Amino acid sequence: MSSATSTTSLPSGLAVLTTFLDVLFIPEIIFGGLVWILVASSKVQLPMLQGWVMFVSVFCFVMSITLLCLYICGAHGGSSSWVTLAVICQETASLFYLSMAVLEAYSTYISFGPANAVMMTVYQENVAAVIFFFLGALLVIYNLYYLCQC
Repeated sequence: MSSATSTTSLPSGLAVLTTFLDVLFIPEIIFGGLVWILVASSKVQLPMLQGWVMFVSVFCFVMSITLLCLYICGAHGGSSSWVTLAVICQETASLFYLSMAVLEAYSTYISFGPANAVMMTVYQENVAAVIFFFLGALLVIYNLYYLCQC
């Protein structure tokens, strides 16, 4: 396995959308946006948890879009230090996504529980947010693994 700081050159311009690694940014952005929307519309009993979940979802969403735009614009100039930057960003995002998925799932279970049928719509929104958090985490972790193979 190669080091993340190898001499791999990253594509720029629209060639970014032809590489497997960068194509994974698109579903990551979509899932990040869905999580952001679902968390904003759901009701969480713990306001501190909701604030942290919103911060993580917005941060990861903006970070993914920024990296993709920088790659498309060619700001990296073929430098291999951008691979290291991408690895650091993906590690941060994977840690955030996994921690938030677990916290959101725990909060949903504690707050509503499957037996509370009165709040079923809110419960389903929170469960959907948890599912998209886990899917986003899987995409980020796979992206990180693929990036480390470069």
